[in-house]
Parts: sequence; C-alpha cells; structure tokens
Amino acid sequence: MLKSIEGNFDHPEVNQLLKKHFVELRAASPEGSAHVLDIPGLREPSIKFWSLWDKNQLMGCGALKFLEKFHGEFKSIRVHDDYRGKGNGVKIIDHLIGEAKKLGIKRLSIETGAGEFFAPARKLFDKFGFKSCQPFAHYKKDINSLYFTKILDNI
Repeated sequence: MLKSIEGNFDHPEVNQLLKKHFVELRAASPEGSAHVLDIPGLREPSIKFWSLWDKNQLMGCGALKFLEKFHGEFKSIRVHDDYRGKGNGVKIIDHLIGEAKKLGIKRLSIETGAGEFFAPARKLFDKFGFKSCQPFAHYKKDINSLYFTKILDNI
C-alpha cells in the first residue's frame, strides 16, 4: 500500500527526484516553453504537494495548484526511475484526483510538452479522460505546449 506525505520537499530523496525532474523537463523544452516549477515555486500557498512511498522507497510525487476556487492544475508529476514502466503513473494521478476531490476541485487541467519526450504523459492523461483544451490560467498558445482538462465526477 502506498503512503503519501504532504509537503516534504526537504527529504533528500524527494529533493533529488524533483531536481532531476526540473533538469530533464527544462532540457526537453525549448526556452520560453518550460513551465516546470522549482522547489520555491512548489512551496507557494496555492500549491499542495505530495510524495508517494512504497514502504520506505520513494515511488513518485505530484502537486495540485489552485487556479480558481474549483479549478486546479497538475504540477510536477514524476515517477522515480526505479518505478517507471510499471503503471505507477496511474497511482500518482489516482492519488492527485482523490486529493483534488477532497479539496473541492471540480475541474483539473494540465499543460504538458508537445514533443516526443512528453508522449508517455499525454498517453496517461488520455487514459484518465483528459480532453484537449485551449490554454488556461496564465498560459498562452505555444506550439511546444499542449493543454488538457477534465471535469471531475464529484459534482
């Protein structure tokens, strides 16, 4: 069974996973098209962050950003390398959707890259029923970004 811990950015394994996430996403996104948040960005009051653990092993992490009272955005979803390719992205998305429902979020959105590097993420969002949408919140049209949204079934 997975254990989730809210806001433990300073745990050395979580910190290392996030730093790797930042480096890889910035490298895979053209300048001006990288929207990944660093750790200070994830500490903003509008964001809730969780790490997920399989016993004592870090499996991954993810965050929810409040855009409006009932609208949230996924941020910093990452599966640890040791857990990739085993369906664990589904577990992170399930956890985040459950937390979003508890927080009263009725619509979830996400921005992700348009390049091949981001294809597995897009496949995962499609599996959960996210549909293509126009840029939301502060995002602008960008050939390097794709936008998705989903209405949660808790309304």
